[in-house]
Amino acid sequence: MSEQIALLESQIREIYGRVVYTHKTHEKCADVLKERNDCLKITEVILSALTTTSILVLIFGDGIVFQFLAALFSTTLLCLTLYSKDYNLLALAEKHKQAALDILEVREKLLSLLVDIRIGNKNVNDYQLERNKLNEQLVNTYRGAPKTINKAYKIASKALQKNEEFTFSDEEIDKFLPESLRKSN
Repeated sequence: MSEQIALLESQIREIYGRVVYTHKTHEKCADVLKERNDCLKITEVILSALTTTSILVLIFGDGIVFQFLAALFSTTLLCLTLYSKDYNLLALAEKHKQAALDILEVREKLLSLLVDIRIGNKNVNDYQLERNKLNEQLVNTYRGAPKTINKAYKIASKALQKNEEFTFSDEEIDKFLPESLRKSN
């Protein structure tokens, strides 16, 4: 392998590594936002039930404690409703899912480019053109993607490094392939 191709491969490997992390971070960000949305909706239902119960107790009885509780639950519910009005967490989660899919496409193309470089059937200029097209596609994807949150990056990092969510053993891959394509029989 020529020095130029080795340098190009090194750069593409670096890009590939960053893309793997970005893809996983957007996936995890969508999961975190969906979970937050679910918690918010459950909390709203609980607060509505508590407010209604407190008001019903007031109607059929009396007590300053239930007046206070009804006001507290109602105010808290109002605050949550105002918060959720400004932040559509499900829509944002969907944007992260779409970004992850777009990044996945580039990730797979980068992987194929790395394989092509190892095969070595093209010249360095052809590889550079392909790299430049993929970089442009990646930048356009990043422009349209929402910002990720730190918590999602930490979860993605753990998923990739400790849980090895992106790695497979030959045995695992063989389970998905027909016998004729398996490495071990």
